Amino acid sequence: MTSVLVSLNRILAVFLKETVQMRRDRLTFAMMLGIPLVQLVLFGFAINMDPRHLPAAVLVEEQTPIVRTLVKSLEASEYYDFILETDDPRESTDLLARGEVAFVVSFPTGFTRDLIRGDRPQILIEADASDPAAASNAIGSANTILTRALNRELKGATASLAASPAPFELVVLPRYNPEAKTAYNIVPGLLGVILTMTLVMITAMAMTRESERGTMENLLSMPARPFEVMLGKILPYVVMGAIQTGVILLAARLIFDVPFVGSFWVLVLGVTIFVIANLAVGFTFSTIAKSQMQAMQLTFFFFLPSILLSGFMFPFRGMPHWAQMIGEGLPLTHFLRVVRGVMLKDATLAQLQAPMLAMCAFTAVMMLIAMLRYRRTLD
Repeated sequence: MTSVLVSLNRILAVFLKETVQMRRDRLTFAMMLGIPLVQLVLFGFAINMDPRHLPAAVLVEEQTPIVRTLVKSLEASEYYDFILETDDPRESTDLLARGEVAFVVSFPTGFTRDLIRGDRPQILIEADASDPAAASNAIGSANTILTRALNRELKGATASLAASPAPFELVVLPRYNPEAKTAYNIVPGLLGVILTMTLVMITAMAMTRESERGTMENLLSMPARPFEVMLGKILPYVVMGAIQTGVILLAARLIFDVPFVGSFWVLVLGVTIFVIANLAVGFTFSTIAKSQMQAMQLTFFFFLPSILLSGFMFPFRGMPHWAQMIGEGLPLTHFLRVVRGVMLKDATLAQLQAPMLAMCAFTAVMMLIAMLRYRRTLD
């Protein structure tokens, strides 16, 4: 009986020791509570596989009550939010290439006249199919929405047109991914996901390892400035990021047959900014973490919202507004727009100016934070 009591006392002593150590390691304790809460909130509230209120443009070459009714019916369905009405097809095409709209709905000249004559005029819906999951439900419901709206509108002499088949022909043109292949969306996105996961973690752990091994003092004793130390530590991983990019792009083309229709140098510019942004994040984490385990925990805490809120796994436009605001602050969100825009849409540098500048701004902020925190370690 005594031996049992002694054993329990020892267990209790070790338990109390670990409890005190856990309380002192506040970052690890916060990660243990924070990561499940983040997962619960993101999966419970932010993820939506049936995206609504997708931005759209309407290309109208005539203004008639029937056309206005059809446009209003699409908007009332909550799938389409028309942010632009134009009669210039170049303007709507440019918006589609930029990713600012998911659909362009076109009504040709003479639509109402041909409809009343029974000539079954066409309604064209151009969809950004680079993300097939985001557009599928909206496209699938369009014909039903338009038919019901017309049946309510066609009365009197035109009532006979309400009979089956529909008095119009709906033509859907999936742009950038006509065959709706998931690989065309996933594989380019994997470039950003892999770079985020590996570069942030490797940089954070490399700097933290300096502190654990006691070699940080050698760096601190050097006459190098904080910015010079940061660049010296980051540049080798820039080369690593370039190698990873080349391997992934080759695999995308040779194994998955993903098209590359845009400018290679525009993509190189985007990848370079994105790689530096992630390395700056890793450097910042290394100034916060006291161990490699903490560096890994911080990396995972950054990686989780990046992969869920960037539009890689789930449609970005399907998330609530607050989740989209968080996603806009993550570099992966903007990089996905760049890599998919270049590879699938032949987007130009001018069309990708907004995501490029957003990544530059993020990089500048993270580098500033990293240098300020590194100066504190010098003190």
